[in-house]
Amino acid sequence: MQELIDSYYYWLKENTILSQVGEYTEVTSPFIDRHNDCIQFYMKKIDENNVFITDDGYTLNDLESCGFTFNSPKRKELLNNILLNYHLTLDKDNCITVSTSIKNFPFRKHFFIQGIIAINDLYSTNKNNISSLFAEDFAEFLDTNDIYYTENLKLTGVSGFDHNIDYVLPGLKRKNIPERYLKVINNPSKTNTEIALFIWNDIKETRRQDKNMIVILNDVDNNVKPDTISALENYNITPLKWSDKKNILSHLKQVG
Repeated sequence: MQELIDSYYYWLKENTILSQVGEYTEVTSPFIDRHNDCIQFYMKKIDENNVFITDDGYTLNDLESCGFTFNSPKRKELLNNILLNYHLTLDKDNCITVSTSIKNFPFRKHFFIQGIIAINDLYSTNKNNISSLFAEDFAEFLDTNDIYYTENLKLTGVSGFDHNIDYVLPGLKRKNIPERYLKVINNPSKTNTEIALFIWNDIKETRRQDKNMIVILNDVDNNVKPDTISALENYNITPLKWSDKKNILSHLKQVG
């Protein structure tokens, strides 16, 4: 398993491209946005101990050019929650930014990319047949079925990176019920699947032994490819389709 993690680090390093643009360094990451383009951002040293990172306004401007505007209280709340969860700032020019120390740069950059991907995924909610947002629907599903959970928990992996876990369901040793970590993926893209795999491999050695990870995939509004299912299963992650709520309940309401 260590070899798999090492191969991920190697892939990330080998597929990250740096270019100098004026006083900034342009970083082209191997992670893909909804256009299947590599996510780019810019960074520069503020001083010897601190770094500034920005997307130069691309993420929000691109969403707005495609018809997704933050013109409703709910969408503004969604955006603000993502910025808060990933410790990002939005400036007056619609640039997503973060300032970090050199010491904290690795996981701040990691969170920056995760936040950009999460904001990109908001576009998939811009469909006329979607009456409410997937994350909101799933939270309501948990509440309606009396499933107790902790929401938006930050966990640190063996890499030192912090990861945002959407929901954590408590375990019960005397009934052989494991602790369960839930990631809710509205857009089951290759990039989001790879991130889920990395998160699980990074955190599982730092938590209790009786645990598992469950990924909820929105197959109602998106196509879930067989490769996505098999990739998750190969890493001992349980993929559950949103359309099969009976199956979801059977996994979440374990009684031992």
